Amino acid sequence: MAKKDYYEILGLEKGASDDEIKKAFRKLAIKYHPDKNSGDKEAEERFKEINEAYQVLSDPQKKAQYDQFGTADFDSSGFGGFNGGFDFSDMGGFGDIFDSFFGGGFGGGRKRNGPERGSDLEYNLNLSFEEAVFGVEKDISITRNETCETCRGSGAKPGTNARTCDKCSGSGQIRVQRNTPLGSFVSTTTCDKCGGKGKVIDSPCHTCHGKGKERKHRKINVKIPAGVDSGNIIPLRGQGEHGNNGGPPGDLYIRISVSPSKVFKRKGFDIYIDSNISMAKAALGTEITVPTVDGDVKYTVPAGTQSGTLFRLRGKGVPKVNSSGRGDQYVNIVVDIPKSLNEKQKEALKLFMEASGESHEDHKEGKDKKGFIDKIFGNK
Repeated sequence: MAKKDYYEILGLEKGASDDEIKKAFRKLAIKYHPDKNSGDKEAEERFKEINEAYQVLSDPQKKAQYDQFGTADFDSSGFGGFNGGFDFSDMGGFGDIFDSFFGGGFGGGRKRNGPERGSDLEYNLNLSFEEAVFGVEKDISITRNETCETCRGSGAKPGTNARTCDKCSGSGQIRVQRNTPLGSFVSTTTCDKCGGKGKVIDSPCHTCHGKGKERKHRKINVKIPAGVDSGNIIPLRGQGEHGNNGGPPGDLYIRISVSPSKVFKRKGFDIYIDSNISMAKAALGTEITVPTVDGDVKYTVPAGTQSGTLFRLRGKGVPKVNSSGRGDQYVNIVVDIPKSLNEKQKEALKLFMEASGESHEDHKEGKDKKGFIDKIFGNK
């Protein structure tokens, strides 16, 4: 056998510790394992080299001889039966390396006969604007898997019992030997006879057909708090699907969707609304009726109010969830400019301009003075 630098193969310096050798082997074994490099002959040869190096350097006696003589030619039998097969389930800490290579993994498959939590469910609930603002109670209908009432979840016909699986002896796992170009590998995987449950049902329940679960339609009363908004999620603990083998139930999550209002606009906990008034009322001041979610209120708009002015109505917004506070309502004043005027309205505006020291003729002559009156008379 030609001399090989086993330290170099594992990417180590000569004299590396046992822990360093073990870590290097784990890393390279995962990278070059044939099951992760199917059909790659170069990776297969590299994996053999890595294994060969590890078989020498992990053995104190062989390692000492290699360090002294620099050769792996210790005996005619090679490396302790490398081609004879490995049982990775008996390799202590190395079984976990190969869990990702083979279905159930080496040295441990997943048992399914222990308690398992039930799955969570989600329900989309549509609310009107007003329902979201003030809160509401809703009855919703869901379908979920529940523990079978006939067999109480055992899956067996009443009066009978499930028996221990004779293939896995109740462990839910079986050992499988696989032959590969590198030798024989022994892995532990889920028992195909009992599905990992460790038990076999000879007389299934006529209601659930051995599943231990049945589909049920349920009506659930949901209390929606005031102030919710689209995208909010309300959890209902324990209202999801029932668990397996005595496990707890999952949860039900209510996802809120709120329809927009034709009158109000919501931003957080505040409400916005437009209120249109004439230019005369904006100039002279007026009292307006403002709709709110609590009903109409009166509000005095002061003289000289400009279009775009926001007035705040304190505490007229959306209630804050699980709080006594509320947002505010903002009234946006929109001053309406008439698009056409009759003769009396034109004369009245001309008198107003004269009283203000302005002249309509001045506006017509001033090319850069297109103001409010120009827009009213349609001058260009």
